[in-house]
Amino acid sequence: MDVARVMESLAEQGVTVLFKVDAERIRDATKPWTFVASGSPLRDDLLVRTDAVSLEACLEVCLPRLRELGLVIPD
Repeated sequence: MDVARVMESLAEQGVTVLFKVDAERIRDATKPWTFVASGSPLRDDLLVRTDAVSLEACLEVCLPRLRELGLVIPD
């Protein structure tokens, strides 16, 4: 999956996307990756967010949710 393409597509639809990896959580062996999506296409200022063990795990949780909300996610 082309993550940059996915993020650009979401941005074109009015969604702000943030990926973060936290050094402290890596050292603590907890879920260091965070994905947050927000913006006007999401109803009632809803955030789609997860913390996970990897970037891929974040996408596995959040992309289906964004699709359910009517956003178009490229393959």
